[in-house]
Amino acid sequence: MRFLFLGDMVGSTGREAVWDQLPGLISDLKLDFVVVNGENAAHGFGITEEIFLKTIDAGADVVTTGNHVWGQKEALSFCERYDTFLRPANYPKGTPGRGATLVQARNGAQVLVSNIMGRVFMHPDLDDPFACAEEVLGSCPLGEQADAVILDFHAEATSEKQCFGHFVDGRASLVVGTHTHMPTADCQILDGGTGYMSDAGMCGDYNSSLGMEKEELINRFVTKIPRGRMEIATGPATICGVGVEISDRTGLAEKIAPLRKGARLEETVPSFWL
Repeated sequence: MRFLFLGDMVGSTGREAVWDQLPGLISDLKLDFVVVNGENAAHGFGITEEIFLKTIDAGADVVTTGNHVWGQKEALSFCERYDTFLRPANYPKGTPGRGATLVQARNGAQVLVSNIMGRVFMHPDLDDPFACAEEVLGSCPLGEQADAVILDFHAEATSEKQCFGHFVDGRASLVVGTHTHMPTADCQILDGGTGYMSDAGMCGDYNSSLGMEKEELINRFVTKIPRGRMEIATGPATICGVGVEISDRTGLAEKIAPLRKGARLEETVPSFWL
C-alpha cells in the first residue's frame, strides 16, 4: 500500500498548497491512502468545517489535529459529524469527537488512524499517551481488524516521540510526529518494522518562524514586548510529509522517505514511487 502523510497545514498558504497539489500527487504516485494534519489550517489556530471538507475533497482520507484542535470553536460541534476528523485520543473521556478511526483505503485495505498527543512541554494533564496507544492498538490490532495502522503523535519533545515509536514498534505501520513544523532527517524503519519520522514538517511558508510572519516574533525575542498580533506568513508554500510503502502481507513498513514540494526547501519525492 502506498501511504502519504502531510504535516501541519499552516494558514491559507499552506492549506491552498495542499488542495492544489494533493490531487496530482494521488494520481501521479498512485497513492492508496493520505492523512493530513490540519490543526493550524485556520489562521494558524484550529480548523473550520469548510477547511476540513475541502481537504477531504482534495483527496485526504483522514484529517488529524493536535493542541489547537479547538482553536476554532465550531470544531466542537462538527467533530461529531465526521468519522474522518480526529482530535487527540488521550483527551479526557467525554470530550467531543474521536481519537481513532478505521477507514477503507483506495485498494480496499482497512486502515486504522489515531491521533495521540504528547505531554512533555505540552499538556501534562492529558491522559498517558502510552496507555492510550495500548488501548487504541488493542481495540483494533494490526493484522486482525486493521491491515495498516497509522499514528500521528503530536508532540514537542523528540525524546518522547522516539520512545513512543519504539513502544509501538511492530504494532503500527507508521508513527509520524507533528507539531514542531520542521521536517526531520530521521526517516527510518524501526527494528520491528514500524516506519518512523520525528516530525513531518509543515505545509506552509518556510520563509517564516514556523509558518508565522517572522518580524513580530523576532521583535518579541529581542524586546520581550509584543508590538502586534502574530500573523500567518503568506509567501509561497512548501508541502512536507513522508511517504511509506506498507506491506500488503504484514501491514508493516517496507520503505520510507520524505516528501517535499515547493519553493523554499529542496524538493524530494520518494524514489521508490518514481
